Amino acid sequence: MFGPQRTKVLRRHVGRQGVTREPGLHSVVNGPVTYSTSDAVAAADLCKSFNGDAVISNVTFTVPEGTIVGFIGPSGSGKTTLVRLMLGIHEPTSGSIAFHGRPPTKLSRVERQDIGYLPQLPVLFHDLTVWHNLSFHASLYGVRLRRRRRLREMLDFVELGNDRNKHVSDISGGMQRRLALAGALVHDPTSLFLDEPTAGIDPILRQKFWDRFRELRDDGRTLVVTTQYVGEAANCDYVAVLSEGELVLIDTPEGLRRSAFGSEMVEVTTAEPQPDALFGELAALPGIGAKPERLDSVSVRLAVDNAAEIIPTLATWFEQRGVTLVGCREHLPDYDDVFVRIIERHRASLAGAS
Repeated sequence: MFGPQRTKVLRRHVGRQGVTREPGLHSVVNGPVTYSTSDAVAAADLCKSFNGDAVISNVTFTVPEGTIVGFIGPSGSGKTTLVRLMLGIHEPTSGSIAFHGRPPTKLSRVERQDIGYLPQLPVLFHDLTVWHNLSFHASLYGVRLRRRRRLREMLDFVELGNDRNKHVSDISGGMQRRLALAGALVHDPTSLFLDEPTAGIDPILRQKFWDRFRELRDDGRTLVVTTQYVGEAANCDYVAVLSEGELVLIDTPEGLRRSAFGSEMVEVTTAEPQPDALFGELAALPGIGAKPERLDSVSVRLAVDNAAEIIPTLATWFEQRGVTLVGCREHLPDYDDVFVRIIERHRASLAGAS
């Protein structure tokens, strides 16, 4: 359990495995939000403009309670604006959004005290110490009992325990970011909105943060996380890709790969160089969906319907032709490649429509 034992019992409604209800572009119909008790956030045809310039355009999605949903996109894609709409900091220009069934702008003070928010730019007092800054954040949320123990716990988590008496003006930007995260978590909220929580954090500490985020998720908390570190998609239950203010897609990390490439991928490596004609014959096998991609003289990459099913077939096929394999495995494209392909495809569709 992260933090003090809560009196409220929290249960996850949707898990990483056996998902019973997936969010998606069309999970909410046009018009007012239809709220489900399994949704922490539901948005329909959400739009936001500033001075006539559209920042968010016709975005529809749900965030199931007890999940981590990551919003990924290039700078300027609308991630921060979308988080602020979820929190009620901004009102929609049009469309609908609900937080636990209510407009975020109508939440009471008590309801807001159960939300943790890490803005992109930390709100810290530079002439106060690390300890006093965190204590101030705790007081805003009414943390009284065992506050000192809670503050120590949070500072140790973000690895600032030895810096508690330093003024914020004397610590680095990365340390300030860690302190701001501690401030978002100090009151043990059930819903967390974290706008680039790992920006400027070293990889080891970044992984520690994500380990803690998953613990919070497993305890029933809901986390909405924005990030420009595309590889962090693997840590989320669902990933939403934003581009040019539009929600391109939202899917599981595994589904994101399939959406980007249209299939699963298998790489085959032979012991000896093979002619193009041999590798070309693979296209005729059932379950292979596109022309094989030659990687080098001994390797080929295949787009397949089901990697687990096709791999034994491939092994038999090569054996029958007297070809020795040194590798035949599913290829998992890294999320940088997935992200680039999705964004480029979206931008190409926009250019074609103009």
